[in-house]
Amino acid sequence: MARQRKLTPERKALIQSLLSHYKPEDAQDVQAMLRDLLGDTIQQMLEAEMDDHLGYSKYDYKNKHTDDSRNGYSPKTVTSSAGDIPIDVPRDRKGDFEPQSVKKNQTDISNIEDQVLSMYAKGMTTRDISAHLQSIYGVDASAEMISRMTDRILPIAKEWQNRPLAKKYAVVFMDAVHFNVRQTAEPSRKPFMLLLGQDWTAS
Repeated sequence: MARQRKLTPERKALIQSLLSHYKPEDAQDVQAMLRDLLGDTIQQMLEAEMDDHLGYSKYDYKNKHTDDSRNGYSPKTVTSSAGDIPIDVPRDRKGDFEPQSVKKNQTDISNIEDQVLSMYAKGMTTRDISAHLQSIYGVDASAEMISRMTDRILPIAKEWQNRPLAKKYAVVFMDAVHFNVRQTAEPSRKPFMLLLGQDWTAS
């Protein structure tokens, strides 16, 4: 008998949410969905790296304390398990910007692909994003750069989390895990709710 693939509840929720939002009809649509998710996130990581390199955000000239500045983009295509992803790598006028999320000569992003998808699967809290970005960059990532990336990626995650849900679901699974939480002098048990919905269009 064939072995059944086991998925964590977080990954099940991620897959169901993506399927509900993109409504893929075949394997090519699924690959396009993952390319879109990866491309948007990596692009924002690059933008945050440039912010950190220059020390100010785009158009935030009052906090500019450098004679360097942005100088457009260089188009680049990187390879992932979902296929090729076009991105735009920011440039600076001095030419000394060295991106770390996708290095200058790097064309394969498989080393960070799983981390990016896992960020979405874990619910995209600020702590989760920071932990995953730290695992990508290691000790080379400054706290300021991690913070800038978190600020850029979190709105994408929130938009995804707040997407419209279907009006009806064929089946809804509900469960809860209780944790000990100390909010006052006395500890209490709080439930963590998990809901999984199977829509009518899923096979």
